[in-house]
Amino acid sequence: MRLFQLKHELEAHGLVLRGAFEVEPEDHVPPIAHAIPAAALVLVGNVGSSLWPQFAASPEYCDGRRDPLDRWSQRIGEALAARYGARALYPFGGPPHYPFQRWASRAESVHPSPLGLVIHAEYGSWHAYRFALALDHVPDDLAPMAEHESPCLGCAERACLDACPVDAFTGSEYRIGACAQHLRDMPDGACMRLGCAARRACLVGAPSRYDSQHAAFHMQAFVFARSSE
Repeated sequence: MRLFQLKHELEAHGLVLRGAFEVEPEDHVPPIAHAIPAAALVLVGNVGSSLWPQFAASPEYCDGRRDPLDRWSQRIGEALAARYGARALYPFGGPPHYPFQRWASRAESVHPSPLGLVIHAEYGSWHAYRFALALDHVPDDLAPMAEHESPCLGCAERACLDACPVDAFTGSEYRIGACAQHLRDMPDGACMRLGCAARRACLVGAPSRYDSQHAAFHMQAFVFARSSE
């Protein structure tokens, strides 16, 4: 596999190659198959609403069944894994629960944020990882990761922590129950329609904010998942 080839294939789905790295034992990447260890891991995801037009037109989005985005991601991930002799790994559907945030920090320059999401210097928190591909070889066009300082280090205001209407974020804890209850109580509120107020308060990556349909989809999915637990 050459990464530039995969990058172009992903663009057809609105997906983005989010970086890659050579696997070390402490990365806890599972083998591709019995006795075939992973040599490299490639992360795939979205930046802003890059995937939304393709996903919103997909059979998974339109069929009315549960977890459409996960099923769409799996369809694409499994097809690419078969094409490249790789193993597709997902941040959902566990156990096992794979350490995607650790993998993300190995693949590209992202950092922890007060909201518990990893933050990117350009995209802010408006990005996600949909799957990873474990390879039995290191792509010959794998380049060293470019390092960027966390944008949170220069932020004294921490407006993200003050923006939540129910104080769900403390900087060290996410009060998920309070967040979910607020969304249930305010189904037509700004958080449900536009996305998390705390996330929107951060100016980093503002041009990459999810569009309203994309944001509302995630908020509705979150409320549904909490209601069914």
